Amino acid sequence: MVVLQVSPVPALTGTLRVPADKSITHRALLLGALSDAPVRVTGPLDSADTAATLNAVEACGAAVEGHLGDALVITGRGVRGLRPSPAIDCANAGTLMRLLTGVLVGQRCEHVILDGDDSLRGRPMARVARPLRRMGAAVFTAPGGTPPVVVSGGQPLRAMRHDLEVASAQVKSAVLLAGLFADGETWVSEPAPSRDHTERMLEAGGVPLLRDGDAVGVRGPVGALRLPDVEVPGDFSSAAFHLVAGALLGDPEVRLEGVNLNPRRTGLLEVMRRMGADVVVEEGAPVAGEPCGALVVRRAGELRGTDVEPGEVPAMIDELPLVGLLAAFARGVTTVRGAAELRVKESDRVASVVAALRAMGVRAEEREDGFSVMGAGRLPGGAMEAVGDHRLAMLGAVAGLASADGVAVGNFDACAVSYPGFAADLRRLGAA
Repeated sequence: MVVLQVSPVPALTGTLRVPADKSITHRALLLGALSDAPVRVTGPLDSADTAATLNAVEACGAAVEGHLGDALVITGRGVRGLRPSPAIDCANAGTLMRLLTGVLVGQRCEHVILDGDDSLRGRPMARVARPLRRMGAAVFTAPGGTPPVVVSGGQPLRAMRHDLEVASAQVKSAVLLAGLFADGETWVSEPAPSRDHTERMLEAGGVPLLRDGDAVGVRGPVGALRLPDVEVPGDFSSAAFHLVAGALLGDPEVRLEGVNLNPRRTGLLEVMRRMGADVVVEEGAPVAGEPCGALVVRRAGELRGTDVEPGEVPAMIDELPLVGLLAAFARGVTTVRGAAELRVKESDRVASVVAALRAMGVRAEEREDGFSVMGAGRLPGGAMEAVGDHRLAMLGAVAGLASADGVAVGNFDACAVSYPGFAADLRRLGAA
């Protein structure tokens, strides 16, 4: 386990192009495997999670030329042509496991086992298995609704409407992908809008999307999918760590270029502005059907506490730990509600964020569906543990740079799941 000692710095400045979007890379690889024609994916993220997806599509019979981080050409097997191996290792990638389950229910396969590491084995998969079983799919989980997941595909699927209790792009995507193989209209509604990368990519591949208010659907069975070449934009969730670092230390500014600005991903920007952060959005040309541009952030004056309401959570679910970090440097109380989903991420992020903040000298409390932070305008420092969670590891590094006495980040190597070059990019901005 790597322990990184992060010392405080007076300022950060410079320009970065953040890593490619992890969510879009996952989807481009999976839908490329279903495409009727070869698909070139330019700039796919090179990380442990996306490597698992690349290995999975090859295990399903798709041919891949090239390398993550550069460019890939995927020669797929068509909508119903995948022939998966008996066992597929999803490593730590929950997105892969959930979306691939939706794909495999439409393939001719028996008893395909999807498994992963100890962290993934603790994450909930019944939320995908239940709606797919309602459609007639043979999907099974371990007792308690966790991995491994066993899929036998090819059964006739019934189209139906699914009303999700919790907004989840992964569950929504799995159901829509299964709907490609069902007879009739498959609909998904959510209590709040989650990220829509799957819908955008399906439409780009020639699948008409159905919309009725907040619900989205597909009409199956779909005969063909022809995904165009995909250029992967920068990942907002990766940019978010530099945004927060810039709000605390940017002088004269930190500039992040080529970032995906999909409005269902950028809820953090509004919360940062409410807290008094100085963030400017410079819109650019769309990339892969997604709005993109640059973000410029400067050291803020005094930050102030705020409340994050349940309706705001889906557009910033991965960035909520960073709200907790900003709150430590703010004056007043910051409260996050409606975020019970954080408890079933790579770690229980409610418990682990609160534990990390306390270990660094911050007053923080768990709530059943979120947390609260009593800001003091500063963060003393200390030693915190990332508990195998990539986002906690990166949060600890940013905290150390802005702290009074520095932070030792345990299990910092967890960053490799989504952002292997994170430490190097911080150094480019002036971190020691």
